Amino acid sequence: MHAKDVLIDGHSRIREEVHAVVGGLGPDDLDARPFEGANSIAWLVWHLTRVQDDHVADAFGLEQVWFSQDWVKRFGLDLPRHDTGYGHSAAQVAEVRVGSGELLTGYYDAVHEQTREALRGLTAADLERVVDERWDPPVSLGVRLVSVLSDDLQHVGQAAYVRGLLQSTAS
Repeated sequence: MHAKDVLIDGHSRIREEVHAVVGGLGPDDLDARPFEGANSIAWLVWHLTRVQDDHVADAFGLEQVWFSQDWVKRFGLDLPRHDTGYGHSAAQVAEVRVGSGELLTGYYDAVHEQTREALRGLTAADLERVVDERWDPPVSLGVRLVSVLSDDLQHVGQAAYVRGLLQSTAS
């Protein structure tokens, strides 16, 4: 198995988990925060998708799906256009509200498709290419892709935990 196949498989698992955590929930559950200051499922899934969209597009010289497919307008959030949720305060987290689970999964699916297409063309040598000089050591494409994968899996796991909390208090 090639490294690109492992990365494609990993990102496919994120997609499966995003659909599992969002599936069957309405806007009230997606936007609910189990306690003051906690992240909602909507924010967690939006954030993980924004980070993947931002980082993969940057690493491959692509336009973010957020802009190219006008998801920024579909979400209609009162946040700066390039916001990914990084460093959000509790008040900013509360501003990320969605009208449906389909909005979240639709955006994730579009980002997943762009990611998968970018990964399909990878060679082993591509993974060594430096994509971010601001770090010491500089970040290679391989490191960036694993970082996105790790971050997304953590956030979708957190969203699943929030779903479990909400369902346990509803019974």
